[in-house]
Amino acid sequence: MLTTTQQLKGDPAAAWIVRPDRPIQTTTDGRLAGLRFAVKDNINVAGWPTTAGCPSYSNMPAAHATVVGKLLDAGAKLVGKTNLDQFACGLNGTRSPFGPVPNAFEARYVSGGSSSGSAAAVATGEVDFALGTDTAGSGRVPAGLNNIVGLKPSRGLLSANGVVPAAQSVDCVSIFATTVGLAARVLAVAAGYDPEDPYSRKLDLAAQPLPSRFRFGVPSKLEFFDDDLAKAEFEVAIARLKSLGGTPVEVDYTPLADAAKLLYESALVAERYAAIRPFFDGNSDDIVEPVRTIIGAGRNYSAADCFDAQTRLRAFGQKAAGMWDQIDVLVVPTAPTHYTIAEMQADPVKLNRNLGEYTNFVNLLDYAALAVPSSIREDGLPFGITLIGQCASDLQLADLGQRYHHATGLLQGATAHALPPPEAIAGLAPAASVQVAVVGAHLSGMPLNRQLTDRGATLIRESRTAPDYRLFALPGTVPPKPGLLRGPQGSGTSIVVEVWSMPLQHYGSFVAEIPGPLGIGTLTLQDGSKVQGFTCEALATEDALDVSHHGGWRAYQASLRA
Repeated sequence: MLTTTQQLKGDPAAAWIVRPDRPIQTTTDGRLAGLRFAVKDNINVAGWPTTAGCPSYSNMPAAHATVVGKLLDAGAKLVGKTNLDQFACGLNGTRSPFGPVPNAFEARYVSGGSSSGSAAAVATGEVDFALGTDTAGSGRVPAGLNNIVGLKPSRGLLSANGVVPAAQSVDCVSIFATTVGLAARVLAVAAGYDPEDPYSRKLDLAAQPLPSRFRFGVPSKLEFFDDDLAKAEFEVAIARLKSLGGTPVEVDYTPLADAAKLLYESALVAERYAAIRPFFDGNSDDIVEPVRTIIGAGRNYSAADCFDAQTRLRAFGQKAAGMWDQIDVLVVPTAPTHYTIAEMQADPVKLNRNLGEYTNFVNLLDYAALAVPSSIREDGLPFGITLIGQCASDLQLADLGQRYHHATGLLQGATAHALPPPEAIAGLAPAASVQVAVVGAHLSGMPLNRQLTDRGATLIRESRTAPDYRLFALPGTVPPKPGLLRGPQGSGTSIVVEVWSMPLQHYGSFVAEIPGPLGIGTLTLQDGSKVQGFTCEALATEDALDVSHHGGWRAYQASLRA
């Protein structure tokens, strides 16, 4: 688990509602073994109270929510339940009787909501991943404001059985992590049809990555509410996507914005009232403002109003559908700006609405989304983007999102930890690729490793060459580089290498960047297998220091520091 290097500058306990002394762990085996996680306190855990952010609503469930049971069965360790905007109604993290959750980077600012505590716990390294819920953006806005990943799956992909509903027909259980790879791994474990959830679906996820030359949509009208720093960082994000092979395409944002307004400004809000109607009718005084007013507004609509709103939503959806003929993915700012807690509490409805500028339409129109860190602004606050795709595009978004995140060079959340090597996205067919063995400055953590990760290469394994190679420290190279030279059988030693899988479409540009006397040839590994890898002209090693006895470049570099 990550260790916290920057604690919440407010009250760290504000992220938690339930934090027992003993975590729950049912097995130490599985794909998530050893990972610590938390769940938003509108998700049931057997034997722990569920409050949904309202103490008088508290109940003690007898069974785990379906997704919680799956994660425990995969070896993860559940450490607690996190704070939230009451009844998951809000995007800012201040609407809780348990107190506002501060931003992980600057405690004067909001963390985003409604999954505020889950995002904060991940960003500060208290847990490896966390579950939230997302109806209007609650699994994305907190991710964008805290420099973490927020995976909002396609509707019905993760069971909501055992989750307190907000607007049940569009609710999604979401995943927070500091890396896309981990979020996708959790998704692979948690996903699946559940007959106990009336909105669960059997979805066939797109198994092919997006094309190497992809088209990404950018809204024709962008709103940052006078935040020039956010505007500048989004321009940087567009440039980065272009460097990854993307072509920007301007799209009409009007039908998306019109659909978004229906969530709270039409009869669709009645679903929020229906979700907790018995409790609301008898205990409305226990509900904080403005949550009480928002949910209570649902009583003002008729059944006819609801059908009218649904028809309008379908019309907006049909207008928006045409954009998918022009683009492969839609890219928006995750949140248009940051607000302080004081600002939010002084104008809670308007500023909360502003935070949802790019989120409210996604579930209504049955899209998948992935919030990805993009940069740290000049004022020290995070900026993130969201990749949005059609239903069942979850794995494609994860693949592109992982490439994008690694291209940023950011640290994980609010910690001092660098991003680990990319993970293979489970369920996604690998694109045509070539295995490349690296021996020196391209190793993980070394200066030129980004030439691999920026091209979407993933680490397959660490290995050694056959015992026929010698390693030389080449003089005058910047950054310092070794030369690997093969001799007669048994004349050298086994040298440590890393084997990376690189998408074939990027292999040519990678090789073109390699300066002489280095090149790419065929290496024989200790197990007899052959891969492409770095070689060196023999002439360049005549005056070079033989460092073969160290067994590898990393060990040699360490010896220089000893």
